[in-house]
Amino acid sequence: MGIVWSKQRAYLAAVLGLVLLVSLFFALQKPVSIEVDGKLIKSSVFFSGTVREVLDKNHITLKEKDKVEPSLNAPVKKKMKITVVRAFKVKVVADGCSREVLSIPVSIKEAIKLAGFQLGEQDIIKTTATSLTIPNQEIEIIRVTQEEQEVKEPIAFQMERTSDNTLERGLSRTIKQGKNGVALNTFKVTYHNGKEVKREVIGSKTLLEPVNKLVALGTITSVSRAGQRLDFREAKYMNASAYTYTGRNTATGRQPAVGLVAVDPSVVPMGSKLYIEGYGYAEAADTGGAIKGNRLDLFMEERSQCLNWGNRTVKVYILE
Repeated sequence: MGIVWSKQRAYLAAVLGLVLLVSLFFALQKPVSIEVDGKLIKSSVFFSGTVREVLDKNHITLKEKDKVEPSLNAPVKKKMKITVVRAFKVKVVADGCSREVLSIPVSIKEAIKLAGFQLGEQDIIKTTATSLTIPNQEIEIIRVTQEEQEVKEPIAFQMERTSDNTLERGLSRTIKQGKNGVALNTFKVTYHNGKEVKREVIGSKTLLEPVNKLVALGTITSVSRAGQRLDFREAKYMNASAYTYTGRNTATGRQPAVGLVAVDPSVVPMGSKLYIEGYGYAEAADTGGAIKGNRLDLFMEERSQCLNWGNRTVKVYILE
């Protein structure tokens, strides 16, 4: 019985020892987690160890500029979280050249500094709207400069009007010619990368006052011609040519006849009664492709009359 009891005690001691060893093994294991490339990896390290050893164990390779927290040589602690932040490329464009930066996420201004560019107070940053840089981001610096310029510019004269009771309504005469003045304007000019984008007046000084033009407008609405009184709506000076029979009717469908004239309807309405100095009473009854603006074409019986008339300026009264 003593031998059997001794064997049982030895067996129990061995089992207890194994349990203690297994318990000790797990007690000495330190669980850690690793966050890398958007993934969370669970791991553990036996006895003492470093962050570098944990990364090596999990086949995590570091590249230039990658950042690890805590540092690679830091001892592993229980339930430690190791974070690996990968570096990536960002392009910075300024002053006609482009530079690539390899770094972990940083502020836009920090990326510009890493690229070796200085940022002016008024410079504009053109990029994706992010607080920190992102992979393959392009950052453009728009250089903003300003200058002041002094420029002499004309001041347009105005027109003043007065009445003339010796002149027909619709006619006018210039009493005094106008003359532009001169202003010295100060501009603030803004440039983006050397190109003008904005110009604003920040000051102006008159060097020469303008002289306004004075024009007299006719008021007469009644005149006497060939012993007859003419009451009219307005008078115009117009350029008059002459034509004779063409074999075609007028634009109103009537046969050409003395007293029928071609007009531009936007100037003289069709059907208007007229009195034309040197020709007599007339009616606007025709149009023509070349009759535009203040032009008339007068019908005459003979070609010789047309040649004698030629092309002349006449005073035309548009009757009431």
